Amino acid sequence: MIEVKKDMSDIEIENYVNHVLNQMSLEEKINQMKGNGLFIKVIEDRGFGKRAYDAAGSTRFNIPPFKFTDGPRGVIIPGSTCFPVSMARAASWDIDLEQKIGDVIGKEVRAQGGNLFGGVCINLLRHPAWGRAQETYGEDPFLLGEFGAALTRGVQEHNVMATAKHFAANSIENARFKVNVKMDERTLREVYLPHFKRCAEEGCATIMSAYNKIRGKYCGHNEYLLRDILKGDWNFKGFVHSDWMYGVKDTVGGVTGGLDVEMPRARYFKYKKIKKALEAGKVTEAMIDEAAGRVMRTILSYVTKEDPQKYEKELIGCEEHYKVALEAAEKSMVLLKNENNILPLNKNKINKLAIFGKYARVKNTGDHGSSNVSVKEVITPLKGIENYLGDSIEIVYHNGSNNKRPNNLSKEVDIAIVVVGLNYKDEGEYIKEFRTGGDRDKLSLHDEDIDLIKAVAAENENCIVVLIGGSAITMEEWKEQVPTILMAWYSGVEGGNALAKILFGDVNPGGKLPFTIPKDPKHLPYFDKNADEIEYGYYHGYTLFDKKGYEPAVPFGFGLSYTTFSYNNLQIEVKNDKVIGTIDVKNTGKLAGDEVVQLYIGFEQSQIDRPVKLLRGFTRIRLNPNETKNIKIEVPKKNFAWYNPESKSWEIEKIKYTLYMGASSKTDDLLSVQFQL
Repeated sequence: MIEVKKDMSDIEIENYVNHVLNQMSLEEKINQMKGNGLFIKVIEDRGFGKRAYDAAGSTRFNIPPFKFTDGPRGVIIPGSTCFPVSMARAASWDIDLEQKIGDVIGKEVRAQGGNLFGGVCINLLRHPAWGRAQETYGEDPFLLGEFGAALTRGVQEHNVMATAKHFAANSIENARFKVNVKMDERTLREVYLPHFKRCAEEGCATIMSAYNKIRGKYCGHNEYLLRDILKGDWNFKGFVHSDWMYGVKDTVGGVTGGLDVEMPRARYFKYKKIKKALEAGKVTEAMIDEAAGRVMRTILSYVTKEDPQKYEKELIGCEEHYKVALEAAEKSMVLLKNENNILPLNKNKINKLAIFGKYARVKNTGDHGSSNVSVKEVITPLKGIENYLGDSIEIVYHNGSNNKRPNNLSKEVDIAIVVVGLNYKDEGEYIKEFRTGGDRDKLSLHDEDIDLIKAVAAENENCIVVLIGGSAITMEEWKEQVPTILMAWYSGVEGGNALAKILFGDVNPGGKLPFTIPKDPKHLPYFDKNADEIEYGYYHGYTLFDKKGYEPAVPFGFGLSYTTFSYNNLQIEVKNDKVIGTIDVKNTGKLAGDEVVQLYIGFEQSQIDRPVKLLRGFTRIRLNPNETKNIKIEVPKKNFAWYNPESKSWEIEKIKYTLYMGASSKTDDLLSVQFQL
């Protein structure tokens, strides 16, 4: 007898799904292709995101629904652990930590009653003005893919389906519902899809389609993206569901395009509409069977597995999970400038310390859209410093609203900390009705923040600027006037405690930027937040700066430490299907610290148009003073390939390549050696 049971093999699941499809009515099959409603649940809950939202499933055939909850800052259901935003976590360059965060999220999804996490956001940061930059991992496809894969691994360890989103080329927020993105085939394959392919290879259960169009077709209707590439070329076995509310525009387009589920309720994937299209010959029953089969097969492959543990409510927002959030915040922060070694602070040499800026005591964890994690208490920068110092040092606070008082106060203190930046109204998911989020109009700070920095710095040479935000912030108007700049991000529920530990040296900062900060925004690709149509080129971020010879304000992969590191003895080995780079890294300073070793492959001798170099490996290491480690990073030869549109295949040139290893993407920070493939 064929039935649902625990620990079903792939063959047993396949046989059961085929059996069910033979027994199901058309209406039952179509029920697998839609969410089970939203508005009544939101009304009942008095708000969005307070539960996991169900879709598909069949009581008659003992197939549970999938139960969706969002991310990626954590599980958005109230009480869950609020981590630093994804962009901050990317700045840690710590894949093991990201998998650990995925592990926590997977546990909390289950404890909150869900079984699908829609929070593996891996859209490319093409331009730092993009409103939802904070939800992703930066400008580089390789970095995106490795972090997305790590989060997927962690989440799915707990039989939670992970969704990679938004497929694809979703890099403008305000115009996301209408914009048509044009790009050539190499740009699509080499720049905007590799990170999705990496997550598909890792085994992510589902893919969420994007709202925008690519080459004139909505992503949720795009047969080339969903059927030819995702399900064909990549052999993706999971299912594709729409982004919410407006992810499907018509019944036939969605079904023929390869979309499997309309979320969060049926607007176009209704029984009557699909039946009518079927009778008219515009869709086929094989398409319905494929979609329904993919959904049921994926659900069963997760819900029938033996759980590694129990998922009690006590797991949600527990102390152990907060410790992971603290570690993430500590490892994420990036020291951008530290003249005269102002940091770390020595509290034994400080009598009075001032903290300026409204964001020093505002609960500011980022976007208030679908990624918002609702928590009652957040450790703000001011609270974190107060927690750390207690009564040992006099602390004064000023919100920075009146320049005269900050000027006077700045003179009176030994150290002046200015906390400035952005919030959910400046950047985030664009929700017009609530006047929140959207793409940024400028990359600099608000004028009042710039004025505050200048006022404080003019009176106190020990001025430390702490930046809050989720993307690049330009600093040209003020950076030369301050000795110390620290990027603290939207750093989650424990962010203030992490900040204090970094400021006073309990933690040595080791984060590095996952994007390029320009001196001049004109050096960035064209960006129009209200565009009806836009072309995405082959170059952006550090690849564009390398190609054009632009000097960035801060390069991709850059970050300072309280100690120093040296790189020596770069060696290379070409072996079978991989290239291996090794290098000696030594801590030449007086403090233990973390360093992110980066490997790039150079294509300077390519006979076709290619980037000067591309990130192809990295690892975060810890070194004690005077300690040396020999670091080895392997690069599969397939990662040297370019996509040939004429042959429709990936090809590796037989040329001399350059292997770079070092501390950032900046040429001066890298050692290099050439080799032949």
